[in-house]
Amino acid sequence: MNVTLEQAQQIIKAAQAKAAEINTKMNIAIVDTGSNLVAFARMDGAWLGSADIAQKKAKTANWFNMDTKALTPLVQPGQPLFNIEHSNGGLITFPGGVILKSSSGEIIGAIGVSGSTVDDDHTVATAGAEAL
Repeated sequence: MNVTLEQAQQIIKAAQAKAAEINTKMNIAIVDTGSNLVAFARMDGAWLGSADIAQKKAKTANWFNMDTKALTPLVQPGQPLFNIEHSNGGLITFPGGVILKSSSGEIIGAIGVSGSTVDDDHTVATAGAEAL
């Protein structure tokens, strides 16, 4: 099962609302379980460079079946996944990528958000994911 376009649009709408609430502009990417882009939105004035980061956060969360925030401590120097971000054509291992799950708990894709602090990115991504 994969996230549908209708669900992706709902997720993006919720993420955009949260971004507006906290007064920031975001790039928001939704991928399916194959890490294929389903939907993308770049809010007016959002950093262009964050478009790629949002997509990579979504893919990273999906590829490892966990939020990128959970990867952050594992990729630090001396930790077991140090330098993993150089694999798979480039990963993003800091907060802002969140797994999307169906009502039955099955992973159906991921959301990636970039455009502000990593804490804001994670907050907006989480708000989007919770819209399912």
